Amino acid sequence: MTASLKSHSVGSSLVLTISNPEHRNALGPELYAAGVEALSVAEGNPDVRSIVITGEGSHFCAGGNLQRLLANRQKPPQVQAESIEGLHNWIETIRACPKPVIAAVEGSCAGAGFSLALACDFVVAAANAVFVMAYSNVGLSPDGGATWSLVRALPRATALQLLMGGERITPERLQQLGVINTVCGNGEALDQALTLAERLNARAPNALASIKDLVNDAASVSLHTQLAAERDHFVRNLHHANAGEGIAAFMEKRPASYR
Repeated sequence: MTASLKSHSVGSSLVLTISNPEHRNALGPELYAAGVEALSVAEGNPDVRSIVITGEGSHFCAGGNLQRLLANRQKPPQVQAESIEGLHNWIETIRACPKPVIAAVEGSCAGAGFSLALACDFVVAAANAVFVMAYSNVGLSPDGGATWSLVRALPRATALQLLMGGERITPERLQQLGVINTVCGNGEALDQALTLAERLNARAPNALASIKDLVNDAASVSLHTQLAAERDHFVRNLHHANAGEGIAAFMEKRPASYR
């Protein structure tokens, strides 16, 4: 069965489901292109307020397909380089998407699957989820932005322990370290992720887009540059219709209705 990326809507949330259950939802080039396209369409659709990424069945994503990687060893290096570029395009599209992207994780979350979850803005994981940077276990180094994400989320020694040691880490420990947001009961990750999405969907989309943009840039710019960016976003959002609605709703003690 060919891997695919399924999609359906739940209210104002778009759910993207990695579908390759025979291989624990292992990733491949066909999924990368579909992921970029789905997020690009969602970005331009005002009816979509958030995106949830999950896996079909009892696993999120086991990372790369080792049989495909083994076959690629017999091909020119450019073949694998182009495949990784496809994955990286998807990762960058998730990071750049102005709408919240939430990973709903059950079961295996390994290798590039772990990288994919880390690229999302929020991670909701079932208690039985297994997170592992499995690259070094098979003589490989990371991709999908794993090193970028973990070094920004964890102390260097902890990041190296996960990346070099290839050790499994529980969702509870990742939550303690501040890497994931929520740990829930087995089989509840998607429902909990959609509950989170619903809360976010009720907020002003332009304000959330500004917050994501500011957070994405904060670690790589000076305080002076960040302050200027905060000023510009604030002024732009103040003059957006949603600020008028939000302030009025707060003063009138009623729920706001943003568009």
